[in-house]
Amino acid sequence: MSIKVLVVDDSALIREVLARMLTRDGDIDVVGTATDPIDAREKIKTLNPDVVTLDIEMPNMNGLAFLEKLMRLRPTPVVMVSTLTKKGASETLLALELGAVDFVAKPSAEFAGGLDAFGVGLRDKIRAAAKSDVRGRSASRAEVPKTGKIPLKTAAAPEGALIAIGASTGGVEAIRAVLAELPADCPPVVIAQHMPAGFTGRFAARLDELCALKVQEAEDRMALKPGHAYVARGDYHLRVERSSGQLKCRLEQDRLESGHRPSVDVLFESVARTVGPMAVGAILTGMGRDGARGLKLMRDAGAYTVGQSQASALVYGMPRVAFEEGAVVEQAPVEQIAAKLATALVKLKNAA
Repeated sequence: MSIKVLVVDDSALIREVLARMLTRDGDIDVVGTATDPIDAREKIKTLNPDVVTLDIEMPNMNGLAFLEKLMRLRPTPVVMVSTLTKKGASETLLALELGAVDFVAKPSAEFAGGLDAFGVGLRDKIRAAAKSDVRGRSASRAEVPKTGKIPLKTAAAPEGALIAIGASTGGVEAIRAVLAELPADCPPVVIAQHMPAGFTGRFAARLDELCALKVQEAEDRMALKPGHAYVARGDYHLRVERSSGQLKCRLEQDRLESGHRPSVDVLFESVARTVGPMAVGAILTGMGRDGARGLKLMRDAGAYTVGQSQASALVYGMPRVAFEEGAVVEQAPVEQIAAKLATALVKLKNAA
């Protein structure tokens, strides 16, 4: 059964490029195109697409305003088509907060040669979006009570402890949910989220606005400090190394791992090797298997590991593979993961 896609973009060229790229493998069918949200609204009703691609800048109604209405009235998997600008990055992150499943950077005139790679990434994201549980996520958001949550008091741990987190599709919101719960006294946090260059800096800045931790984009040889979180830079692998008695970030552009750069496997493997039983790790929502091998190495090295549960994951791919391969000690809903990590860290402190 092919995946039905509606392409929404005011540019005839972009509509044509997206339609051509999407239908290349035969398992995706572009059932229609729309030039603006007004047009899209009617076509969603009549065509009932499995996934919608949506531009942000459009006439008659801003793409974000349309997305917010769509997720409230008729939750549908949406992949944003974003511009590679600072404004585009900020708006894209807002779209993900509003319920979009994922995004691709809009191909431009200088994209030539890279169009095939763009097409592969686009088709993969559409497939992941088609499997995502946006209706379940919308319902669970509506059900979450706004009061009575007891904040975590502490996640203090011995010197040398570390938290490692990996995610892909749906990870922007899942990482925010975990980091927002972590108190400022926690050990350093290192994060690998599948995201292209140009977006990770804005992602880190957005997390920094919402969390007690100081969140920043990782830089090569940056020392890891308690109360700080470090987001892998787009198109760079993030590793953790010990140098002069300190844990530090290493950023390198060596080959793709598990099809990605940054790769969760690369980060987790370095944590297993460098930090061993003093680490705790979480694998969150995402398509594919990146992170399962690295998390298994962390668990084998004595680290506590947790995977996001199926019911709370937008795409239960990466956490499922990690669970099936014995890489996680336990699974938990995303809203409980920070507390699970904190409990494991307190045990480390008590054992020290």
